[in-house]
Amino acid sequence: MDNQLMDKLVSLCKRRGYVFPGSEIYGGLANTWDFGPLGVELKNNIKKFWWQTMVWQRDDVVGLDSSIIMNPKVWEASGHVSNFSDPLIDCKNCKSRFRADELMAGKYGDISMKDGKTSCPLCGGELTESRKFNMMFKTFVGPMEDSSSLIYLRPETAQGIFNNFKQVLNVSRKKIPFGIAQIGKAFRNEITPGNFIFRTLEFEQMEMEFFVKPDSDRRWYNYWVSERFDWYLKLGLKKENIRKRPHEKNELAHYAKACTDIEYSFPFASLGEDGRPWGELEGIANRTDYDLSNHMEHSGKDLNYFDEINKASFLPYVIEPSAGMDRMTLAVLIDAYHEEKDENGEIRIVLKINPKIAPIKVAILPLVKNKENIVKLSQKLYQSLRSEFMVDYDEIGSIGRRYRRQDEAGTPYCLTVDFDSLEDKAVTLRDRDTMKQERINISEINDWLRDKLK
Repeated sequence: MDNQLMDKLVSLCKRRGYVFPGSEIYGGLANTWDFGPLGVELKNNIKKFWWQTMVWQRDDVVGLDSSIIMNPKVWEASGHVSNFSDPLIDCKNCKSRFRADELMAGKYGDISMKDGKTSCPLCGGELTESRKFNMMFKTFVGPMEDSSSLIYLRPETAQGIFNNFKQVLNVSRKKIPFGIAQIGKAFRNEITPGNFIFRTLEFEQMEMEFFVKPDSDRRWYNYWVSERFDWYLKLGLKKENIRKRPHEKNELAHYAKACTDIEYSFPFASLGEDGRPWGELEGIANRTDYDLSNHMEHSGKDLNYFDEINKASFLPYVIEPSAGMDRMTLAVLIDAYHEEKDENGEIRIVLKINPKIAPIKVAILPLVKNKENIVKLSQKLYQSLRSEFMVDYDEIGSIGRRYRRQDEAGTPYCLTVDFDSLEDKAVTLRDRDTMKQERINISEINDWLRDKLK
């Protein structure tokens, strides 16, 4: 594990307003994080890029925003009440808690056997028997806190899509194959969360359920595996840092006929067979008709699709690309983090985020802050750009220091207004990645940025 890289990144994220520890003024709450001014912009830009690709640019996918709180029968029908659990083992001595499957797989290093029983990898103490722990958060509706008012916070967004399948089908007038996409919060009472924002108690999912004819499921499954892998390249991740990993039969979820994970080389992840660390970014699963058949059985509602061409009804199969928004944001930050020497031989830290999703697109830097004409022109330029782009205005400190601040923030372009700007109506444009500078006419800046960011 590259602890040094993660320590540097966590520090940068706090320093520049990407991610803050949750509830920090009260001592924090483990594995909860708040996204600051730059973090929320980055997340929104990634979500917009996903939505544009998955919904706006396709004729066969529509959107949905379903409720976080649902009838508890939904989770009984989906199998979450009975199956959504982790096997847990506790140490009687140091009170540490482990997932049984991870313990036996050697995630915590070498484990010893004592009197025929696995001992704690941390202190060598005796371990308890494995027991099931349901990961759904529970709460109550109404004034009574009893079994009749028990509900759950959703552990995934997919079930809201399945519950609305027929209604969306009717109002959208789509024909199969078609998909329903959703971005939303989910909640899991994870026992072993951690690694910054990789696994947290609450998180955002970006999921799409694509409904197909049962005999076409393999073709569509392969299609979406390819589509989703290519999307991460468009997002700006380095190709050598992502891979596709098909699941073995023994690791498939109970509802899946096939599944492929798109993985990123997170520094803290478990080592793969190639010696590199790999962790899941997104899973593309063939869920067959598992969900619709269960909801049809438990609700008594007919969820079959009527094929007008063949005059026959069938229950669609579902191909599901499901991505974690927070993990995706973390991968973007890790991939973008660079330390390099500048022209003076000094180390500069720079986030080389794809300009299309960078939080701030351009920064306006007046060369001096005490010259009225330069400040006035800088403010005018700032106002002209901010209606179309996310723009920062920075006049504090030397120009070199301001460049460094913008490099750490991931701002791709800086525009410096100087004394010559008053005469030639041009500014100095600095590129974040190359540090090259060029003069550009103020009247051309909007078009130049549109071209770079389209």
